[in-house]
Amino acid sequence: MRLISFQHSGRRGIGVMTSDTAFIDLSKAAPQMPTDMRALLGIGKAWQQRVEQAIKGKAADYSISDIAFDPVVIEPHATWAVALNYQAHKEETGLERSQYPEFFLRVPTSIVGHLQDLLPPRPPYMKAFDFEGELAVVIGKPGRYIAEQDALAHVAGYSSYNEGSVRAYQRHNRQFGLGKNFEKSGSFGPWLMTPDEFGDPYKQSVITRVNGVEKQRCGLNEMLNKIENQIAYLSEGFTLQPGDVVATGTPGSLPGTDKHMQHGDVVEVEITGLGVLKNRVGQQP
Repeated sequence: MRLISFQHSGRRGIGVMTSDTAFIDLSKAAPQMPTDMRALLGIGKAWQQRVEQAIKGKAADYSISDIAFDPVVIEPHATWAVALNYQAHKEETGLERSQYPEFFLRVPTSIVGHLQDLLPPRPPYMKAFDFEGELAVVIGKPGRYIAEQDALAHVAGYSSYNEGSVRAYQRHNRQFGLGKNFEKSGSFGPWLMTPDEFGDPYKQSVITRVNGVEKQRCGLNEMLNKIENQIAYLSEGFTLQPGDVVATGTPGSLPGTDKHMQHGDVVEVEITGLGVLKNRVGQQP
């Protein structure tokens, strides 16, 4: 199952994809159900079954050309992103890496949905406005002190993430959170794909293209801290909530390429077996 968050005619909703281009509006199929992804996942473990029952036998209501995409989860309780989680990215940054996952937080205003423009920083900070193609993990089942062997049972689904970064601000001091949170600097989508449809994430790859040119390609099995470890590590500190997002880290750039984005660039982050997140870099403020 693939679910989107969208806007149409001044309202927000959840859609269930019937193809790559059409979807059922869940608020029409089941008016009593939540219209927010975080609230939907908060129903509990039966949320997917209830959605499947609601849409059974129904035809698509809209084409994706009729709507604007929101981030898959509009306002997560928390979005944790992990740094230096692939060897090649660690080497290209020249930074030392802890044996533990190195997390920082992203705020909702820093993220846009599929097909929405990214907002680049002003000069001179545009010199290194970088994409970071990543797999996003969305939590469905809440929990704390989660064992690694139980971690994937807490996952509601997966998505693509462009963890856009303003490098100059990252380098101002040891706390690089602001450089990771410029307004509308990253993106999240196009949809949440449930684990039963996505399958084993470690059999898939992340691929990033800029204007059709491939810049990143790496198997998700090359993560240094695997998804299970990241979830377990986070849950030691706080109770993971439905709709929480974990951006699992970006690989290095392909030889001879870089991660810089420029005004007018079209950036695509593909997770094989899942879909392509596409955004244009818009006008500078």
